[in-house]
Amino acid sequence: MKEYLIAKSKLVDQALDRTLPKKGDLAKAMRYSIFAGGKRFRPILCLAAAAALGGNEKKVLPYACAVEMIHTFTLIHDDLPAMDNSDFRRGKPSNHKVYGEALAILAGDALSTLAFKGIADQPAALLELSSALLEVVAGQVADVQAPSKPLTVKAIRSIHKWKTAALLRACVRGTALICEAEPGAIKALTKYAEHLGLAFQIADDILDVTATQKQLGKPVQADVKKGYPYLFGLDRSKELAAREKQLAIKALDGFGPKVKKLVDLAGYVVERTF
Repeated sequence: MKEYLIAKSKLVDQALDRTLPKKGDLAKAMRYSIFAGGKRFRPILCLAAAAALGGNEKKVLPYACAVEMIHTFTLIHDDLPAMDNSDFRRGKPSNHKVYGEALAILAGDALSTLAFKGIADQPAALLELSSALLEVVAGQVADVQAPSKPLTVKAIRSIHKWKTAALLRACVRGTALICEAEPGAIKALTKYAEHLGLAFQIADDILDVTATQKQLGKPVQADVKKGYPYLFGLDRSKELAAREKQLAIKALDGFGPKVKKLVDLAGYVVERTF
C-alpha cells in the first residue's frame, strides 16, 4: 500500500505541476499550499475508484487534480484568522502566515476556479464536485457557529458528513460518471464513500488527541470538544472508526478483485498515525 500511495502521489503531483501557473506572486502562493506535503488521499481515491471500475486513469487524472485543488482551497481558507486561526498546516506555516491574508484568500479563490476550469469538459463530474463543495461550506458554517460547549453526536456527525464525507463521495461519484459506470456501481461507491468519510474523520479526531503537532503538521487538540473521543472515549471511538471501515468495505461486495485498492484505502484511513 505504501508503494501504491507513493507512486500515485507522484503521478498526481506531476499533473498538478503541469496544471498550476508558474509565474507571479499568486502562482507562488497557490503552489506553496498545493506542494506543502499533502498525502493526496482524495485524488488517489479517485484513481482507485477508476481502477475498480476498469476505467481510464489518464482520463480521470484531471478530475483527481481538481479535487485536490478544491481540498487545498478549503484548507487555506479554514486556516485564516476569521475561521480556525491556525498558524500551521502540513508541517509548515499556513498560507496566510507566509503570504498574508489577502493573497491567501485570493490563492484559495484561484485554486477553486482553476479546479472547475480543468473539468469543464466533464459537466456531470463538475456538478458532483460543486455540490460537494457547497456541503463542505455548510459544514464549515456549522463548525464556526458551533457553541464552545460539547456538541451532540448528531451535530458532530452532521458536520463530519458535510466537511469530510461529502468530498470523498464526490471523489468516487465524479470518477464513476467520467467512467460511465452503471447506476448500481455508483450507488455502491456512494455508500462506500459515505462510510469512509466518517471513518476518516473519526480517525482524525482520535489523532487530534493522541498525536503530536510534529506528526500531524498542524495544531493538535484544537477541536477536542467537537470530536468523538470527547464524547465516547478513545477505545469506543476506535471501535466506531473500525465499524465505519467495515461498512465501507461491505458496500463494495460484488465488485471483484479490481476493488482491492479501495479496500486497502479504507484500512489505511483508520490505521494511519498521521
